[in-house]
Amino acid sequence: MNISRGEQRVLHVLAQGGYIRHQRADTGRILEVLCFTRDGHVLTDCTLEVFGKLRRKRLIESRESSPYRISEKGRRSVRGQLDNR
Repeated sequence: MNISRGEQRVLHVLAQGGYIRHQRADTGRILEVLCFTRDGHVLTDCTLEVFGKLRRKRLIESRESSPYRISEKGRRSVRGQLDNR
């Protein structure tokens, strides 16, 4: 599966215990997402575009209206983190 660098970053944060909080409009559409690390910091790489791609690929999931977390498929898809800064 083709996963971009930004998507990989978000998946790594989620695999280490992070989560994505979302805010919905009255129509039900997701307006805003915030990705939190397990330490409570916000990851700025998580945009609506990245969120949508991860959701369409079923790499993240939300159960019973809880924050989005990494799915089993996402755990299998995540690779070792590259240290190219």
